Amino acid sequence: MNAWYLICFLSALAIFIAFANQYILKMQTTIAITTGSVVISLLLIIAVKLLGDQNALAMTQIVSSINFNELLLKGMLGFLLFAGALEINLQALKKQRWEITVLVLFSTLVSTFIVGYLSFYLFAAFGWPVPFIYCLLFGALISPTDPIAVLAIIKQMRAPEGISVQVEGESLFNDGIGLVIFTTIFSVAFYGTEANFKDVAELFFVDALGGIAFGLAIALVGHFLIINSRDVNIRLLITLTIPSAGFAAANLWEISGALAMVTSGILLGNITRSKATERTGPEDTRYVKDFWHATDSFLNALLFLIIGMLIVTMPITLSEIGVGLLMVPAVLIARFISVGAPFVLFKQFRSYDKHSVKILTWGGLRGGLALAMAAAIPREEVFIGGSDLHNLIVIVTYVVVIFSIIIQGLTISPLIHSSIASAEQSKKTAN
Repeated sequence: MNAWYLICFLSALAIFIAFANQYILKMQTTIAITTGSVVISLLLIIAVKLLGDQNALAMTQIVSSINFNELLLKGMLGFLLFAGALEINLQALKKQRWEITVLVLFSTLVSTFIVGYLSFYLFAAFGWPVPFIYCLLFGALISPTDPIAVLAIIKQMRAPEGISVQVEGESLFNDGIGLVIFTTIFSVAFYGTEANFKDVAELFFVDALGGIAFGLAIALVGHFLIINSRDVNIRLLITLTIPSAGFAAANLWEISGALAMVTSGILLGNITRSKATERTGPEDTRYVKDFWHATDSFLNALLFLIIGMLIVTMPITLSEIGVGLLMVPAVLIARFISVGAPFVLFKQFRSYDKHSVKILTWGGLRGGLALAMAAAIPREEVFIGGSDLHNLIVIVTYVVVIFSIIIQGLTISPLIHSSIASAEQSKKTAN
């Protein structure tokens, strides 16, 4: 069995878990799939370690052969970000554009440095004197909230629009900015790029602004083609071309494909969809929208099952699990400070839901994007205290991601329900 067949079978398994969850566990779908995949992974490990089962061993070898970095960062990510951006309400986004801009730029950078400093001391305490540049690299990959994880939960729980726009908008854009920060630090750490302000700023802005500009360009082309197309199937194929060929072109030109997909998705999901509805009627527009909704759900299910099974490929030690568990509060502290500080200023100009900072902190889930960036760190190139830096960062990231999706994802409900109740109470008071 090759990697393609494994992905096909994992897709079927993900859908089966999602279906069974409706009647048995009744958990949020993303959490149920991740939990189920972790259980399956542990059973595989037991089969390999204790029973020496050849089929299980063969399957773990196939899982190991999947290049997660290539699969997500250069493949699935374009479709997932584009699909998520199509659902963003541009008018609601405009109302909170300054808040989202500050959260995306300021909070992501601040969190990167806070996590970098905290991880520097945590790694050293466990006998791994990791150089600070690599600690910053870890801070860059773990600080952005993962839109793939966040959007799935926020949409299903139907959070109030104000909170929903903040969380969704920030997660979509800080994903792109986080990738740019990670790429910049990665270039300094591994390619010898000089760490002076001019070179680093140029690398950062070319990547970020180039991605946004390219996203605007392909959105304009896509808008023209969709509006002037007479066949709904052709319109659907045009939307498929953007996260496939468009995302690939951005990656080849070394600009941010993530920001390009978010920018084009928001514009097509609002301006183009509105114009297309006027010309062709709501039925054709709903057909395209439903397709992307189903595609988004399917890719989410597959992605989180693959994330859960990554543990099969890792030679894990108790020390690595220990530092990973201690890194969880470090990441949450960094998230709280980086998100809470701007809200002190925001509240001087506008009133917000009293649960905003709590939801943005605890609901700032990490997912496959963080793991993909961690997997991009070269293997067997840097050794710290006898351990491969690649394995160390991947395992610590994996622990933080699994805690984020399962524990934080399961316990975010009360905060969102409280926010919903507050919003309803405010409406009653206003009336």
